[in-house]
Amino acid sequence: MEETIQSTFNFTHDFNKMTEHFLTQTIEYMPRLVIAMVILLIFIGIAKLVQTIFFRINRKFDADKNHVLKLAGSVIKFVIIVIGGITALGTLGVNVNALVAGLGLGGFAVGFALKDALSNLLSGALILIYHPFAIGDIISVSGFKGEVLEVNLRYTILQGENKVYLIPNSSLFTNTIEVIKK
Repeated sequence: MEETIQSTFNFTHDFNKMTEHFLTQTIEYMPRLVIAMVILLIFIGIAKLVQTIFFRINRKFDADKNHVLKLAGSVIKFVIIVIGGITALGTLGVNVNALVAGLGLGGFAVGFALKDALSNLLSGALILIYHPFAIGDIISVSGFKGEVLEVNLRYTILQGENKVYLIPNSSLFTNTIEVIKK
């Protein structure tokens, strides 16, 4: 009976010690957590502000350039939030060197895997910015001839004789384009 009482007492003593240690660590860690949350919220606010600025600038441009500015605003917002998250984790005491290296390596792998899609996306953005041709123009590129119906970020749609061609933007950006009618 005495052993049971002694083991119960030891358990209670150990539990109280553990609880006290946990509360002490929590109280010591709380300022870092609050600072990290404030940092993250500041970066989220900055990201939303930058995206709003891009969307307002977007209203002043032609409808052809809207896609580019919306894409740029969204990408910059995402990058700012990721930087804020990494900064907040660093404030908490997490070693972010491995995380940053992993993000760099992961970005390289994703970029390499999506090389063609990213090429079309960037080519589409550049076509929308530089306007080498407009909607309604008749163009010839890589043996395809037709009227430009639409230019989006992935491909350009041409209306040929009883045919519709979807030309990848990377092909338009790297090959010679003959603009027949403006």
